[in-house]
Amino acid sequence: MELITEFLMKPKVDFAFKEIMTDETTRIGFLSAILKLDPNSITETHLLNTNLRKEHDEEKQGILDVRISMNDNTEIDIEIQLTELKVWADRSLFYLAKMYTEQIQKGQAYDVFKKCISINILNFTLFPKDTEFYSCFRILEETRHTLYTDKMEFHVLELPKLPKELTEDSNRILLWAKFINAERKEDFEMLAKKDVYIDHAYQQLQRISQDKEKRLEYEAREKAIRDYNQMIQEAEQRGEQRGIECGMERGMECGIERICKLHNLLIQNGRYEDLARSSKDSDYRNQLLKEYKI
Repeated sequence: MELITEFLMKPKVDFAFKEIMTDETTRIGFLSAILKLDPNSITETHLLNTNLRKEHDEEKQGILDVRISMNDNTEIDIEIQLTELKVWADRSLFYLAKMYTEQIQKGQAYDVFKKCISINILNFTLFPKDTEFYSCFRILEETRHTLYTDKMEFHVLELPKLPKELTEDSNRILLWAKFINAERKEDFEMLAKKDVYIDHAYQQLQRISQDKEKRLEYEAREKAIRDYNQMIQEAEQRGEQRGIECGMERGMECGIERICKLHNLLIQNGRYEDLARSSKDSDYRNQLLKEYKI
């Protein structure tokens, strides 16, 4: 049955992405693309957590992450970040390391550890010197590139770096990144024709977009993100204005201090005529400031 709706959620809003990922076929399609696996090799996936995570006071916005267990030997954490966070690399390392260490209990052997993967979908540029939108990081030896362990892995998609147009040989990672970044119905439909799993994800997106309760949750989440971004923007503007005001105040203070120092030196040297002239003639005063190297 064809699903048609005028309103479509944006998949890069984390609530919408989480709802799309509740469908196992969509999860298999997405994970097989990002991890470069044959979809048939993914025998099962289970959602472990889809809750709003706020573990530190500074995370006012909260992070909606999707935690997945794949084939019972790999745990995956997927996060979408819409606003720039310069410490993102440190933050993602912290959470992946935490996810890894939480697997073991007191008295257990180290062979209980499963592979942990972090997939970061960023609406900002994390690596400005690189042009590629997709990056994969593993723990390797610096010169020989020998793999130290395969138990930790980072995948990063930088949406601002996506090419405007697709080509005949566009890979599955690019197609999924385009789908997540899409906002127009025609873009969704074009991508759905190129990949059966994206077509499935698009149908799921249409379903949740027609659900009144989910739409209310989505709009509340979108509003929270907008309010957070506005709050940050206004705080930055206030900071900039205060910086300008402080700079002007400090500049005036410095100027007064220099003039007072000049006047004292002129009095000490008995140059009363120069003192009187410098009070009326700013150019002459600047000449004296240079003379005394003030």
